[in-house]
Amino acid sequence: MSEQAIFDVFIIGGGINGCGIARDATGRGYSVALAEMNDFASGTSSGSTKLIHGGLRYLEHYEFRLVREALMEREVLWAMAPHVIWPMRFVLPYHKGGPRPAWLIRLGLFLYDHIGGRQLLPATGTLDMTRDPAGAPLKRLFTKAFEYSDGWVNDARLVVLNARDAADRGAQIMARTRVVAAHRKDGRWAVETENMATGARATVRARMLVNATGPWVDQVLAGAIGKNDVHNVRLVQGSHIVVKKKFDDPRAYFFQNPDGRIMFAIPYEDDFTLIGTTDRDYTGNPADVRISDAEIDYLCSAASEYFADPVTRGDIVWTYSAVRPLYDDGASKAQEATRDYVLRLESQNGEAPLLNVFGGKLTTYRRLAESALEKIGEAIGVRGGKWTAGSHLPGGDFPATGYDAEVAKLKARYPFLAKPHARRLVRLYGTETGRLLGSAASEADLGRHFGADLYEIEVDWLIGQEWARRAEDVLWRRTKLGLKLSPAEAVELEGYMRDAANAAA
Repeated sequence: MSEQAIFDVFIIGGGINGCGIARDATGRGYSVALAEMNDFASGTSSGSTKLIHGGLRYLEHYEFRLVREALMEREVLWAMAPHVIWPMRFVLPYHKGGPRPAWLIRLGLFLYDHIGGRQLLPATGTLDMTRDPAGAPLKRLFTKAFEYSDGWVNDARLVVLNARDAADRGAQIMARTRVVAAHRKDGRWAVETENMATGARATVRARMLVNATGPWVDQVLAGAIGKNDVHNVRLVQGSHIVVKKKFDDPRAYFFQNPDGRIMFAIPYEDDFTLIGTTDRDYTGNPADVRISDAEIDYLCSAASEYFADPVTRGDIVWTYSAVRPLYDDGASKAQEATRDYVLRLESQNGEAPLLNVFGGKLTTYRRLAESALEKIGEAIGVRGGKWTAGSHLPGGDFPATGYDAEVAKLKARYPFLAKPHARRLVRLYGTETGRLLGSAASEADLGRHFGADLYEIEVDWLIGQEWARRAEDVLWRRTKLGLKLSPAEAVELEGYMRDAANAAA
């Protein structure tokens, strides 16, 4: 067991909150280490509805501060990472006798337009669904709709780009590294880690510990840190189905269900439609969460209330499910529990401080990190000021509205790339795509072909730059090409990555 240097901050958890805090802290001059027991974004952070949004429905629960903060973040994040975040228009069909009256929807959308500092995003509008193309896929019952703006995000890539940037700035980022135990010793934290691939253990010392483990936050408190009688989070399961494309319109739909819940139907990966989410309390191991038959039936049935062509189980090509760790505020229904975040600092009698992160959402991760840095500064001393609002994540250093121009530049530099391939690469890697492709002058230079438009040159980049080790890391988190590769092709990719990992060991 080896002894390592003393870090200022040790972060447990490689989801959006942990990686966001690591990036912000490193950029301010703190020495940072982060351990993630699996792959980055392998839990809640890749199981979202993939929206950068204010949270229109949260207004019903009077979460005005959270909604305003989230609305203000939409354009900040879009400018920070325009390759993985982009605007999307949402169509909210309305009919008399629906779950919410028109005046309430208008009020909510008015607040949406005016409390969040909107500049580039288009304003709310009203649609005649008998004439607008958005009405075509829906039942004739819906003759009117409201239309508003929010954002779309490739959630798993947002996480890994934060981890990548933290590492580039000097953080020690450790994937597949489990924290076995953490205890205070001589005014510092002694954190024992285990490499999940090799079994090797090490002890890392840190002035401060941050527990950003999402659904596992209470487990880490009770297990590795050794606290008893811990209950801070309410686990809520959210599940999604991906079906064959239900409509060609680039806009998404916001559906209101009779039970008061809401649901989205979103254009997804060019050829599919994403439908979700559900909200139900969850009591099992977060690692074992799977969509239930009842949830599949619920999503199919609820979507079929709106679409003229019903959604059936036969349409489903993929499902995913995740557990949201909401701060337990005692709300009676899962959908009413607060989506706000809570940061709790424990620092008494000169002991090494502990910061626990409860709740949070993708949209407010950057603001959560800034709030966490205030706590860190309070506990171990301030270093540097806020800096992330005007920054760019790796590959995101181009204008917010400049995606098409970036694709054109890539096509001019690599004319052999098919247009869909070029668009996909820029969506994932932005201005880093040129580094990924290097001196390639033909398709042959891309190396081994694994299926769809996935080639060896991209896989090697993901192994070398983004900690990918398994086929599922590439197919379901770094990309979504798992929707397009055959099972046999996925097995071939797994073999290639296993050999690459063995060669690197």
